[in-house]
Amino acid sequence: MARGKQTEPMSYSPSDYQRGRWAIYLFLIIVCICQLLPFYLAITTSLKPSDDMSPSLVMRTHDLAWSNWTQAVNEGGILKAVFNSAVVTVCSTFLVCVLGAAAAYPLARRMTKWNKFISAFILSMMMIPPMSILVPLYTFLVQIGGINNYWGIVIVLTAEKLPLSVFLYTAFIKAIPPAIDEAGALDGANHLQVFNRLILPMLKPVTATVVIMTGSAVWNEFALSSYILTDPQSQTIAPRVASFFSVNTNNLGIAAAAALIAAAPMVVAYMFLQKYFIAGMVAGSVK
Repeated sequence: MARGKQTEPMSYSPSDYQRGRWAIYLFLIIVCICQLLPFYLAITTSLKPSDDMSPSLVMRTHDLAWSNWTQAVNEGGILKAVFNSAVVTVCSTFLVCVLGAAAAYPLARRMTKWNKFISAFILSMMMIPPMSILVPLYTFLVQIGGINNYWGIVIVLTAEKLPLSVFLYTAFIKAIPPAIDEAGALDGANHLQVFNRLILPMLKPVTATVVIMTGSAVWNEFALSSYILTDPQSQTIAPRVASFFSVNTNNLGIAAAAALIAAAPMVVAYMFLQKYFIAGMVAGSVK
């Protein structure tokens, strides 16, 4: 039989590589500009007094209005809102990780028809918009006293983020060989001991993924928090900045300073924990 013609590999000239490299550089520059331009506009606006009508792209070089920042802290209660968001984020993320891993283990190991139905039901919960159940949810929270309380918004956000957590943990545990469970059972460990001592330490990559996704979503959550947390002393950062902006529309400098203070904790967290975030996202997706 005659052999088919073999296709020769395409060759690229040095000029092609050079053009490709410059195209990548141009793309990176455009991305950086798109990402940094909002922060630049916010910084320039936050340093201008209310009577400064110059364009936002122009940086003020003299008489910087640092009073906007102190006024945002003193009058806006931004630091209190940052503390509230930190409490809600840490508690919600912890519960989502613990409950998600505990629920995913039996769903991944016991592939019964009932467990398959439960997994499908949990997955379907991800498709329901949270705002569609706001009225019954708000009524229930009023009845149990969960309005303007940390625990009220924590249980709501935990329930909202839990389906995705269960889905990720279930997919990850399915990839772990069942022989590990059998080896633990031969050593006399029960199901709880096998999960705590053998399976749970292996869930670090997917746990990092869940922490990233849940933590950032809870920190930036606005819709539900604006209805459940109406007291300024209990508001989280997103609704507090929105409320402060609504009463300071005539002074955008104060509003911009409040927005920058609200964004600072997450920006700092990503700067110092970037390698853990990337490792967790990659490991969770590959596994």
